[in-house]
Amino acid sequence: MSMHSTYDFLRHLADSWGLLLMLAIFVGLCAWPFRPGAKERNRQAAEAIFKDENDGE
Repeated sequence: MSMHSTYDFLRHLADSWGLLLMLAIFVGLCAWPFRPGAKERNRQAAEAIFKDENDGE
């Protein structure tokens, strides 16, 4: 296999399957905060900016 055909093969692989893999990762990361088990952690993260260092003292 020559260098040119190796490059063409890898370029085709990246253009097709690489794009699909990146799309799947993107969709997964966008959906991650909306999973049912994340509700409490999302609420804590949303309220963290309002918490004072001296709360409870």
